Amino acid sequence: MHALVNIEKYKESEAGTELIITLPNMYIGEDILRKHIKKAEMRFDDGRHISVDQRKKAYATIRDISEYTGYLPEEQKEWLKYLHICRTGDDYFSLSDCSMDTAREFINTILEYAIENGIPLSDNAIERTDDVGRYLYFCIMNKKCAICGRAGEIHHEDAIGMGNDRTKIDDSGYKKICLCRLHHTIAHQRGIEEFRKMYKVYGIIVKENTDEKQQK
Repeated sequence: MHALVNIEKYKESEAGTELIITLPNMYIGEDILRKHIKKAEMRFDDGRHISVDQRKKAYATIRDISEYTGYLPEEQKEWLKYLHICRTGDDYFSLSDCSMDTAREFINTILEYAIENGIPLSDNAIERTDDVGRYLYFCIMNKKCAICGRAGEIHHEDAIGMGNDRTKIDDSGYKKICLCRLHHTIAHQRGIEEFRKMYKVYGIIVKENTDEKQQK
Protein backbone atom coordinates (compact mmCIF):
# COMPACT_ATOMS: atom_id res chain seq x y z
CA MET A 1 0.00 0.00 0.00
CA HIS A 2 1.27 3.46 -0.90
CA ALA A 3 -0.03 6.37 1.18
CA LEU A 4 0.78 10.05 1.53
CA VAL A 5 1.30 10.90 5.22
CA ASN A 6 1.73 14.10 7.18
CA ILE A 7 4.55 14.32 9.72
CA GLU A 8 3.04 16.02 12.75
CA LYS A 9 5.83 15.87 15.37
CA TYR A 10 9.25 14.34 15.90
CA LYS A 11 11.58 13.69 18.82
CA GLU A 12 15.17 12.53 18.70
CA SER A 13 16.58 10.13 21.28
CA GLU A 14 19.50 7.76 21.67
CA ALA A 15 17.49 5.14 19.80
CA GLY A 16 16.89 7.39 16.77
CA THR A 17 14.02 9.64 15.69
CA GLU A 18 10.47 9.13 16.88
CA LEU A 19 7.73 10.35 14.54
CA ILE A 20 4.04 11.05 14.96
CA ILE A 21 2.37 10.79 11.55
CA THR A 22 -1.18 11.11 10.23
CA LEU A 23 -2.69 9.19 7.31
CA PRO A 24 -5.41 11.56 6.08
CA ASN A 25 -8.82 9.90 5.66
CA MET A 26 -7.36 6.43 6.26
CA TYR A 27 -8.29 4.20 9.22
CA ILE A 28 -6.04 1.15 9.39
CA GLY A 29 -5.96 0.41 13.13
CA GLU A 30 -7.81 -2.90 12.76
CA ASP A 31 -5.45 -4.03 9.97
CA ILE A 32 -2.41 -3.21 12.11
CA LEU A 33 -3.79 -5.29 14.98
CA ARG A 34 -5.06 -8.17 12.85
CA LYS A 35 -1.86 -8.52 10.81
CA HIS A 36 0.47 -7.66 13.70
CA ILE A 37 2.19 -5.00 11.61
CA LYS A 38 5.32 -3.74 13.34
CA LYS A 39 7.34 -2.28 10.49
CA ALA A 40 6.65 0.01 7.51
CA GLU A 41 8.78 1.56 4.78
CA MET A 42 8.99 5.35 4.56
CA ARG A 43 10.24 7.49 1.70
CA PHE A 44 11.08 11.12 2.33
CA ASP A 45 10.45 13.84 -0.24
CA ASP A 46 13.77 15.68 -0.59
CA GLY A 47 12.73 17.82 -3.55
CA ARG A 48 15.05 16.09 -6.02
CA HIS A 49 13.77 12.59 -6.62
CA ILE A 50 10.16 11.69 -7.35
CA SER A 51 7.97 13.15 -4.62
CA VAL A 52 5.52 11.16 -2.55
CA ASP A 53 2.72 13.22 -4.11
CA GLN A 54 3.91 12.39 -7.63
CA ARG A 55 4.13 8.72 -6.76
CA LYS A 56 0.59 8.80 -5.37
CA LYS A 57 -0.72 10.43 -8.58
CA ALA A 58 1.12 7.95 -10.81
CA TYR A 59 -0.09 4.85 -8.96
CA ALA A 60 -3.66 6.11 -8.75
CA THR A 61 -3.74 6.63 -12.52
CA ILE A 62 -2.07 3.28 -13.20
CA ARG A 63 -4.70 1.61 -11.00
CA ASP A 64 -7.56 3.30 -12.89
CA ILE A 65 -6.11 2.24 -16.23
CA SER A 66 -5.54 -1.35 -15.08
CA GLU A 67 -9.12 -1.62 -13.82
CA TYR A 68 -10.34 -0.50 -17.24
CA THR A 69 -8.05 -2.76 -19.31
CA GLY A 70 -8.13 -5.82 -17.06
CA TYR A 71 -4.35 -6.02 -16.63
CA LEU A 72 -2.85 -6.48 -13.18
CA PRO A 73 -1.52 -3.15 -11.82
CA GLU A 74 2.14 -4.27 -11.97
CA GLU A 75 1.72 -5.48 -15.56
CA GLN A 76 -0.03 -2.25 -16.48
CA LYS A 77 2.70 -0.17 -14.86
CA GLU A 78 5.42 -1.86 -16.93
CA TRP A 79 3.37 -1.53 -20.13
CA LEU A 80 2.85 2.18 -19.47
CA LYS A 81 6.56 2.66 -18.75
CA TYR A 82 7.45 1.25 -22.15
CA LEU A 83 4.74 3.37 -23.77
CA HIS A 84 6.40 6.41 -22.17
CA ILE A 85 9.84 5.28 -23.36
CA CYS A 86 8.54 4.88 -26.94
CA ARG A 87 6.89 8.31 -26.90
CA THR A 88 9.73 10.25 -25.29
CA GLY A 89 12.92 8.31 -25.96
CA ASP A 90 13.72 8.32 -22.22
CA ASP A 91 15.67 5.51 -20.58
CA TYR A 92 14.02 2.85 -18.42
CA PHE A 93 13.28 4.16 -14.93
CA SER A 94 11.87 3.16 -11.56
CA LEU A 95 9.05 4.96 -9.78
CA SER A 96 10.92 4.44 -6.52
CA ASP A 97 13.87 6.72 -7.30
CA CYS A 98 13.46 8.50 -10.66
CA SER A 99 13.86 12.28 -10.92
CA MET A 100 10.98 14.67 -10.40
CA ASP A 101 11.20 15.66 -14.08
CA THR A 102 10.90 12.03 -15.22
CA ALA A 103 7.97 11.51 -12.86
CA ARG A 104 6.25 14.64 -14.20
CA GLU A 105 6.64 13.50 -17.82
CA PHE A 106 5.49 9.96 -17.01
CA ILE A 107 2.37 11.31 -15.31
CA ASN A 108 1.72 13.40 -18.44
CA THR A 109 2.05 10.30 -20.62
CA ILE A 110 -0.34 8.12 -18.64
CA LEU A 111 -2.93 10.88 -18.19
CA GLU A 112 -2.84 11.60 -21.91
CA TYR A 113 -3.19 7.88 -22.65
CA ALA A 114 -6.26 7.71 -20.40
CA ILE A 115 -7.82 10.75 -22.06
CA GLU A 116 -7.07 9.50 -25.59
CA ASN A 117 -8.77 6.18 -24.87
CA GLY A 118 -11.73 7.42 -22.85
CA ILE A 119 -10.58 5.69 -19.66
CA PRO A 120 -12.52 7.00 -16.62
CA LEU A 121 -10.49 8.20 -13.65
CA SER A 122 -11.55 7.97 -10.01
CA ASP A 123 -10.56 11.64 -9.50
CA ASN A 124 -10.72 14.65 -11.78
CA ALA A 125 -7.63 14.50 -14.00
CA ILE A 126 -6.73 18.08 -13.07
CA GLU A 127 -5.97 16.73 -9.57
CA ARG A 128 -3.51 14.21 -11.03
CA THR A 129 -1.37 16.40 -13.29
CA ASP A 130 1.91 18.09 -12.39
CA ASP A 131 1.79 20.16 -15.59
CA VAL A 132 -1.58 21.94 -15.72
CA GLY A 133 -0.87 24.01 -18.83
CA ARG A 134 0.15 21.01 -20.90
CA TYR A 135 -2.88 19.05 -19.67
CA LEU A 136 -5.29 21.85 -20.62
CA TYR A 137 -3.65 22.14 -24.06
CA PHE A 138 -3.92 18.37 -24.59
CA CYS A 139 -7.63 18.46 -23.74
CA ILE A 140 -8.22 21.27 -26.26
CA MET A 141 -6.34 19.49 -29.04
CA ASN A 142 -8.15 16.20 -28.40
CA LYS A 143 -11.60 17.73 -27.76
CA LYS A 144 -11.86 16.21 -24.27
CA CYS A 145 -13.41 17.90 -21.24
CA ALA A 146 -10.67 19.17 -18.92
CA ILE A 147 -12.77 18.19 -15.91
CA CYS A 148 -14.34 14.81 -16.61
CA GLY A 149 -12.62 13.60 -19.81
CA ARG A 150 -15.81 13.23 -21.86
CA ALA A 151 -16.13 14.51 -25.41
CA GLY A 152 -15.89 18.30 -25.26
CA GLU A 153 -16.32 21.60 -27.03
CA ILE A 154 -14.44 24.87 -26.81
CA HIS A 155 -15.51 27.33 -24.12
CA HIS A 156 -14.14 30.86 -24.54
CA GLU A 157 -13.34 32.70 -21.34
CA ASP A 158 -12.94 35.85 -23.44
CA ALA A 159 -16.33 36.59 -25.00
CA ILE A 160 -16.21 36.53 -28.79
CA GLY A 161 -19.11 38.91 -28.98
CA MET A 162 -22.62 38.95 -30.35
CA GLY A 163 -23.00 38.80 -34.11
CA ASN A 164 -19.62 37.18 -34.82
CA ASP A 165 -19.55 33.91 -36.73
CA ARG A 166 -17.77 31.47 -34.39
CA THR A 167 -16.97 29.13 -37.29
CA LYS A 168 -15.01 31.82 -39.14
CA ILE A 169 -13.49 34.09 -36.49
CA ASP A 170 -9.81 33.52 -35.58
CA ASP A 171 -9.90 32.64 -31.87
CA SER A 172 -6.11 32.21 -31.49
CA GLY A 173 -5.89 35.23 -29.18
CA TYR A 174 -8.74 34.14 -26.91
CA LYS A 175 -8.43 32.24 -23.62
CA LYS A 176 -10.26 28.94 -23.98
CA ILE A 177 -10.80 25.59 -22.39
CA CYS A 178 -12.39 22.36 -23.58
CA LEU A 179 -15.51 21.34 -21.65
CA CYS A 180 -18.26 18.78 -22.10
CA ARG A 181 -21.79 20.08 -22.63
CA LEU A 182 -22.62 19.75 -18.91
CA HIS A 183 -19.56 21.61 -17.63
CA HIS A 184 -19.85 24.15 -20.44
CA THR A 185 -23.35 24.97 -19.19
CA ILE A 186 -22.12 25.21 -15.60
CA ALA A 187 -19.36 27.61 -16.69
CA HIS A 188 -21.93 29.95 -18.23
CA GLN A 189 -24.25 29.68 -15.24
CA ARG A 190 -21.62 30.20 -12.53
CA GLY A 191 -19.35 32.71 -14.22
CA ILE A 192 -15.64 32.29 -14.84
CA GLU A 193 -14.29 33.22 -11.40
CA GLU A 194 -16.53 30.82 -9.46
CA PHE A 195 -16.02 28.11 -12.09
CA ARG A 196 -12.25 28.35 -11.72
CA LYS A 197 -12.51 27.98 -7.95
CA MET A 198 -14.87 25.03 -8.24
CA TYR A 199 -12.80 22.96 -10.67
CA LYS A 200 -9.26 24.45 -10.57
CA VAL A 201 -9.15 24.88 -14.34
CA TYR A 202 -8.69 27.98 -16.46
CA GLY A 203 -8.56 29.11 -20.05
CA ILE A 204 -5.31 29.20 -22.02
CA ILE A 205 -4.31 30.84 -25.29
CA VAL A 206 -3.64 28.37 -28.12
CA LYS A 207 -2.12 29.86 -31.25
CA GLU A 208 -4.43 28.24 -33.74
CA ASN A 209 -8.10 28.51 -34.58
CA THR A 210 -9.62 25.70 -32.54
CA ASP A 211 -13.17 26.42 -33.68
CA GLU A 212 -12.11 25.82 -37.29
CA LYS A 213 -10.20 22.72 -36.16
CA GLN A 214 -13.37 21.29 -34.65
CA GLN A 215 -15.25 21.81 -37.90
CA LYS A 216 -12.78 19.71 -39.91
